[in-house]
Amino acid sequence: MTDPAPPGGIVLAIDIGGTKLAAALVDGAGRVVAYDRVPTPNEPGRGAEDLWRALDALLDKVVAEGGGPAITGVGVGCGGPMTWPEGAVSPLNIPAWRGFPLRDRLRERHPGLPVRVHNDAICVAVGEHWRGAGRGRANVLGMVVSTGVGGGLVLGGRLVDGASGNAGHIGHVIVDPDGPPCGCGGRGCLEAVARGPGLVAWARERGWRPGEPGTGVELAADARDGAPVAVAAMRRAGRALGVAIASATHLCDLEVVAIGGGVSQAGPLVFEPLREAFDAHARMDFARPLEIVPAELGQPAGLVGAAALIFAPGRYWNAR
Repeated sequence: MTDPAPPGGIVLAIDIGGTKLAAALVDGAGRVVAYDRVPTPNEPGRGAEDLWRALDALLDKVVAEGGGPAITGVGVGCGGPMTWPEGAVSPLNIPAWRGFPLRDRLRERHPGLPVRVHNDAICVAVGEHWRGAGRGRANVLGMVVSTGVGGGLVLGGRLVDGASGNAGHIGHVIVDPDGPPCGCGGRGCLEAVARGPGLVAWARERGWRPGEPGTGVELAADARDGAPVAVAAMRRAGRALGVAIASATHLCDLEVVAIGGGVSQAGPLVFEPLREAFDAHARMDFARPLEIVPAELGQPAGLVGAAALIFAPGRYWNAR
């Protein structure tokens, strides 16, 4: 599969999370030409309009820093849940926004332009397919393994949305029916096992004593230094990821899985047990050639994917 020539124009891309609001101007080749970020005003007592004003000011700043170019559209990745494609968002990690009409407010801010809002993990997956590790492949799963585990699924060269826009949500594939409870209400989900805070809690229960507050970054650093509990935690995450990816590959006949997020940055500590588990569970011949690789785009992946919602709607936007 070959990529078409890059489209022209500049897209205003937005990435909304519980700790930061990020925005960029992105061109048709996926290059970030202006970028800025601010902390999410997420303190207790902050209201929906406080958050909107912070985002509004950030967008003005980024456009000004980019020289005030004509914007051809606005693409957004935001934590969920949300109503899709309407873009009314209720991010679990942003209590001030419950049913906030994000897409409508951005349409008011940019009248006449296309505004498209999707899940932030899906935007990472789209970015990796459009301009990253999955470029040129038709069947790709993009994953984010960080404070949560999310994903997006491209099959036949097109983003698969599903009935509610949540297709590809690999974080809630069951990897251990008797495993830890998950925030979704289930038990033994990949997210419950492999997300950073879950790994930290598991390691603490087994005697790991970091400084406070104790983060996945510290856990990975201790694992690199050979701390037995930390190494075991990373292996636990890798095995769970390998089992889930084997299941997804048997179901979807994937070519590439690109994995980003903080936990994935532990490198071989996670990827080696991941591949071992995948090889043990991916027993169908068609599944075994799968490439499992680190995501290429790094921090800008979600912004690049949000821009692709505008630049390449035939592949990545299946709604009005």
